[in-house]
Amino acid sequence: MSAHISNVRPEPDQVLTDIVDYVTNYKIESTVAYDTARNCLIDTLGCGLEALEYPACRKLMGPIVPGTIVPNGAKVPGTQFQLDPVQAAFNIGAMIRWLDFNDTWLAAEWGHPSDNLGGILATADWLSRNAVAVGKKPLTMRDVLTAMIKAHEIQGCIALENSFNRVGLDHVVLVKVASTAVVAEMLGLSREEIINAVSLAWVDGQSLRTYRHSPNTGSRKSWAAGDATSRAVRLALIAKTGEMGYPSVLSAKTWGFYDVLFKGQPFKFQRPYGSYVMENVLFKISFPAEFHSQTAVEAAMTLHAALAKAGKSATDIKKITIRTHEACIRIIDKKGPLSNPADRDHCIQYMVAVPLLYGHLTAADYEDTVAQDPRIDVLRDKISCVEDPAFTADYHDPAKRSIANALTVELNNGEVLQEVVVEYPIGHARRRTDGIPLLEDKFRTNLARQFPERQQKAILDVSLDQKKLEAMPVHEYVDMYVI
Repeated sequence: MSAHISNVRPEPDQVLTDIVDYVTNYKIESTVAYDTARNCLIDTLGCGLEALEYPACRKLMGPIVPGTIVPNGAKVPGTQFQLDPVQAAFNIGAMIRWLDFNDTWLAAEWGHPSDNLGGILATADWLSRNAVAVGKKPLTMRDVLTAMIKAHEIQGCIALENSFNRVGLDHVVLVKVASTAVVAEMLGLSREEIINAVSLAWVDGQSLRTYRHSPNTGSRKSWAAGDATSRAVRLALIAKTGEMGYPSVLSAKTWGFYDVLFKGQPFKFQRPYGSYVMENVLFKISFPAEFHSQTAVEAAMTLHAALAKAGKSATDIKKITIRTHEACIRIIDKKGPLSNPADRDHCIQYMVAVPLLYGHLTAADYEDTVAQDPRIDVLRDKISCVEDPAFTADYHDPAKRSIANALTVELNNGEVLQEVVVEYPIGHARRRTDGIPLLEDKFRTNLARQFPERQQKAILDVSLDQKKLEAMPVHEYVDMYVI
């Protein structure tokens, strides 16, 4: 005799209500969070401006139907496009993630919380332009910074104890969920409607990590976050129509997210939502490299200088050992052919070999013109990774959150150079004093790629002034980035 299945609609999962109550009720009081969010904003937009120099990225920009212009639509920085907020979110999201140079959060699941800016900025810009068109007040850039802080927090806090990559799912699921929540709140949805929207994000089906791993590594990893934050805007708009949600989307037996996609395990949480993630986010300042390799690249730069000082070069190297943490080995310890830039910027051997040879690592160094240098693969074959359990422990320690790498070089003549250890990259919260001036220089460089000097100066004047930026209407700030 079969048991009847209850058709009583349950209360929403606690995970959903916690997210929505945080988005709707929590007031951000942290000055550090707002200051860091401003730095995150300019760095993220700067990364997008640099990406526009690459045809593979630029070809994805613009409307779905060529020639479409949306009155009072959201504008795409660095271009002349004015689009609906869904497609604008894809454009902005794709360009800011393209070069793997925006901020990073490393936990049980790693990701890039500023990927949410695609949906946040597109929605805020669109809402502001339409508000002004009917004589209402626009949103300000403080509203954008607040949404960024909250999106960072949702994505980062879920990631602390829950690894999606271990079950084969891409971390952009968290971009979709976080963007949906904050965008829905910006759109003025009710608490119930935001719960519905967030449930739609979880029930949506999620991206496989296929495009991030050998032998299929490819350029989708550069637009996956744009796709996720764009989908978030679409789902929030659907929920705004009154479309129903799915309250036990996570916990439903057999058909819920936990049973279908998370091996039956409920999410675990280390801390309540606040402003912790934005305050401790990791900036990629010096190198456009997967973050587990940032300290290794920094160490390689030091070794390049040491070799030059000794009158030697990378060709004198017999063997390189990288003492590292477990996540680095699992994600970017890669042998064999590297077929494209997306493959190369997720290979620690490549990212160490290039600075040892050239004394730099830039986005252009992942392109075919550089990768065809046969010396790179020769040096890659001499590099091996070994896990240091202490590095792994410090990586997971909430009080440290280090991303340590140590490089030891043995030369052909038998000499072993002193090991170079770097525990915290320049973009780490522990090195903010050193890092922020360099981050601002990075922003200046990226502005100069697209804009004349007068326009650069106007953007900098606002962007480096916390009070001035926060008070500025969103559409006026975005207009400053129009070509």
